[in-house]
Amino acid sequence: MKKIYVLALLMGAFSFSSNAQTELTDDFESYNLGPLAAQAPHWRTWSGVDGGADDANVTDDEASSGAQSLLISDNVLSDMILLVPSAPISGTYSIQWYSYIPAGKSGYFNMQAALTPEGSAWTQALMGGNVYFNCKDDGTGNGGNTPGEGGVTGQIDCSSYDQVFNYPEDEWFKVTCIYNIDSQTWDMLINDNPAVSAYPFEFGPQVFIELAGLDFYSASSNNIMYVDDVTLYNGDITIGVDEFSADKFSVYPNPVKDMLNIKSSVAVDNVTVYDLLGKVVLQENPGKISPAINVSNLASGSYLVKVTIGDSSKTVKVLK
Repeated sequence: MKKIYVLALLMGAFSFSSNAQTELTDDFESYNLGPLAAQAPHWRTWSGVDGGADDANVTDDEASSGAQSLLISDNVLSDMILLVPSAPISGTYSIQWYSYIPAGKSGYFNMQAALTPEGSAWTQALMGGNVYFNCKDDGTGNGGNTPGEGGVTGQIDCSSYDQVFNYPEDEWFKVTCIYNIDSQTWDMLINDNPAVSAYPFEFGPQVFIELAGLDFYSASSNNIMYVDDVTLYNGDITIGVDEFSADKFSVYPNPVKDMLNIKSSVAVDNVTVYDLLGKVVLQENPGKISPAINVSNLASGSYLVKVTIGDSSKTVKVLK
């Protein structure tokens, strides 16, 4: 566990130096397949138990970019909280990710407005409403009767919606949530189109403390929702963001033996490899599209590979 937190600090130091407003990105490519919580300090289970019944799995069944994503599954009662490391209490904050919901299946998330101390089960702090995808009943009691339709509600179920939106089934789509903490309202966009507008944080007796995170929960046995390419952004991500988008490059194979391939649509300016102590062990300036980096001289172990394209850079974990 100690190594995971050291890695997290290094990733924070190297990944976002070109864009201070981007707090965190996660494309799930650096994790092993299987339960996620023990592999990433910014994800935790509702129960607080790593590898427990509510831990969601990293999978290679579907991916928006690269080869892996996170599955909020109907087979396991997945209940994963994406923590916001800075837990902001004012200003505007954005959380963006890509979702894939197969035809006829459902999805769900909500915002949590107060952190729970580490080492214990999460204490419910739901605000901003329940957000459902394809939740209305199909006669089974499990939802699935409104494919391509979603809604947000202040109720404890999806029997009625305050606002309704549409989303594309059977394909990846971008979800952007913009939280105006000062006014305690939030907006959601689907593929950059308005879906939820100025919806209040207010939910029952809960008082807003901080933007603690998002809860991705398997709300029914019909639930299958994949999550990929997560970005946490301090501000309104739709206004002048120069984020390093997850689809600009991918790194393979991982683990690597000799040649590390970087697949990109534009020229890669610089590749810097760090060990887990932050020491530079390899550096190249390929200046071409989809370069291959010879890492055969590196010892077996874990490394951080920082890829720079233009004025932006991103760091991924690679095993050798």
